Amino acid sequence: MNRAKWWADRWARLQPLNRQRFGNVLRLHRGFGRAQRSQGGDAVQTGWPMSLSIEPTTSCNLRCPECPSGLRSFTRPTGMLEPETLDRLLGEVGPWLVYANLYFQGEPYLHPAMDALVAACKRHGVYASTSTNAHFLRPERAEAIVESGLDRLIVSIDGASQGTYEQYRIGGRLDKVLEGTENVMVAKHRAKPGRQPHVVWQFLVVGPNEHELPEIERMARKAGVDELVIKTAQLDDPRDGHPLLTQNPKLRRYDRHPDGTWHLRNRLDDKCWRMWQGAVVTWDGRVVPCCFDKDADHLMGKVGEQRFEEIWFGSAYQKFRNQIFTARGDIAMCQNCTEGTEVYA
Repeated sequence: MNRAKWWADRWARLQPLNRQRFGNVLRLHRGFGRAQRSQGGDAVQTGWPMSLSIEPTTSCNLRCPECPSGLRSFTRPTGMLEPETLDRLLGEVGPWLVYANLYFQGEPYLHPAMDALVAACKRHGVYASTSTNAHFLRPERAEAIVESGLDRLIVSIDGASQGTYEQYRIGGRLDKVLEGTENVMVAKHRAKPGRQPHVVWQFLVVGPNEHELPEIERMARKAGVDELVIKTAQLDDPRDGHPLLTQNPKLRRYDRHPDGTWHLRNRLDDKCWRMWQGAVVTWDGRVVPCCFDKDADHLMGKVGEQRFEEIWFGSAYQKFRNQIFTARGDIAMCQNCTEGTEVYA
């Protein structure tokens, strides 16, 4: 990893912090501290979200086995984010927002106006990122990505050979990932040396590919990407013999207990900074408190039907926050949550 580029990306994340946003970040931290000390008795939110995950689409071209998009297992509908929905959201939240991740479920670059969605975030002075399987990054799209102002592009590359890659990225082609990466790197350097986005290869380490870690490091250096991250896998049903469990315990999130059951390596403390400082907005405007709520079961409200202010500071959100600070372990989606867990190996 190029440390200079790593630091440059971290510095870029701070650039949206003007006086108003910095003051909001301080309010969020103070409120979080009060909520912890009172154990939920004073979990009153006074700050606006500093980050949002915004879903361009639930559509995806792949069939990954631990993903509801890949499994086609959603109970909520599939669709595309309307630019007007994003404009409405940013018009209200943009002055406070520092970071927008244009990703939740699905493949973002199936959205025909994805670059316009990024550009909308940039017009509000927000650091913008997304995550892709890189199958649609043709040269013209790569140039559009650079021109959109995207700050961070995470490319999922979960194998160093086609045979290994397709065991998790079912229906995918490794050569398309490599070609898409090269197209973005070429467009980026052609536009201007040091131009964004910061390109990250994300290697989801699972049983079939853990032996390829040395090779993916070599490939990352050859491709010239700005950063390589090794991410452990979330499993819905960790158990003996699970094909995705790694042999190396340092490369997984779960431990085997003496009774033969597997459990997340997490104490599930009654707190969650991720939920406190941000939210998720689905393609159709549903506001949910966390990226682990993939089916939007914990609906706080809907953009377009309510002002975001009414949702964020409303009674449903307040009730959920109180539960987080008193009995987080009783919430089903929190039981497999990475907040408080080491995610990257």
